[in-house]
Amino acid sequence: MLKSIEAIIEKDGAAHLKGPVHLVASCQAIEAVIDESSVPETALLSEEAFAENWSRPEEDKAWSHLQQAQ
Repeated sequence: MLKSIEAIIEKDGAAHLKGPVHLVASCQAIEAVIDESSVPETALLSEEAFAENWSRPEEDKAWSHLQQAQ
C-alpha cells in the first residue's frame, strides 16, 4: 500500500515526521523535497480563474481610486 507522510527535512538531512505513523512492519520509503521558495501550487492553479475576474471592466472601475493619476 502507498501512504504519504508529511515531514520536515533539515539542512543536514535529518527528517522529522509531522505526525504519528503506524506500520505493521518495517518498510522502504522515498523522500520528496518540496522547495517552498517557489510559487505555491494553489496559486498556479487559481491564476487563470482570478485573471478572468480581474480583467473585467467592473474591477477596473472598482479599484481605479488606487491607481496613480497620470
